[in-house]
Amino acid sequence: MKFFKFIFFGLALCFSACSQNNKMSNLTSKNYIETMMNSTKRYDYEPIYFLSYEQNICYSEILVNNIPVNKNFSEMLDGGTFEINNCIFKSGIQKVTLRMYPAGKHGMRDLQTLSWDTNMKIEITESDNRKRNLKGKVITAYLTPLAPVVKYGYERTQFVATGKNYFEASFTFNANVPYEFNSLDKARDLSKWDKDILEEKVVDFYKNQWNIINEKKEDEYFSYLELKEKETCQSLFYDKTDLQEILEAYQEAFIIEDYKLQPLQNYIVKLYGDGKLVCLELKSQDKNLRGESALWAKYDKDRMADFLTYYLYIPERGNDFKILR
Repeated sequence: MKFFKFIFFGLALCFSACSQNNKMSNLTSKNYIETMMNSTKRYDYEPIYFLSYEQNICYSEILVNNIPVNKNFSEMLDGGTFEINNCIFKSGIQKVTLRMYPAGKHGMRDLQTLSWDTNMKIEITESDNRKRNLKGKVITAYLTPLAPVVKYGYERTQFVATGKNYFEASFTFNANVPYEFNSLDKARDLSKWDKDILEEKVVDFYKNQWNIINEKKEDEYFSYLELKEKETCQSLFYDKTDLQEILEAYQEAFIIEDYKLQPLQNYIVKLYGDGKLVCLELKSQDKNLRGESALWAKYDKDRMADFLTYYLYIPERGNDFKILR
């Protein structure tokens, strides 16, 4: 899509119901790079795990350890490669989940269900962070299953979920990383909360962030980023150049003159991370908006869009949201 710009790494903040207007840390845009450089350990070998996918005749979502890493609700033929270390919290078994949906009307085809020729391939590779230009080592690969059928007297194969409106599958792979994060292990299970209370609390968080950005409180904004940024920078072994690019992306909301936050409406509460992460997503079926964050803005004369993604958790001994990713 040329019309919309997506920021997948997410702009991360956290919220305290008791102190919405207080800074959460001393992190600012001025000390962001120095702080992250000082907190990121370097290693002789820095493994980076990549996920590559090819999708045909469907829309899809891909999750790693039940955290979204890619959503495509606009192109029925698509593919790409991206890093997934940010969803790998420690060494061991990692879970990849794919969800496939009918692509709807495209040209002469009106695909209200998954087609016989629908398929999806996912490959996980490992590379050395300092040698990304070299081909990575293949860790595992997955291809959606086929089923035999007889049609017009001939036997052939077709997608196992042909004629259905949803397909989900998972597979695992082993990762070996030099860091370990236990934040999610020590998070409260939000799936057990009363739905109305949880929604009210999540919406309050988003409203607070809407106000911070709308009022251009850059220092307060950056003060909420520390936990998420330290874990992200460590997991992806960011260097100074990487951090400068991320800093500039965060600052867009404060320096773009016609950056216009959209009304916080038409949303749905979504749980991820096995019930320990929560966010607000748009309920829209518009291919440019479906599955995106409910907190978003338009700019460049409404030709570009910025979706601010938050995956929130509550520590097991706490009551207030913190951002995880």
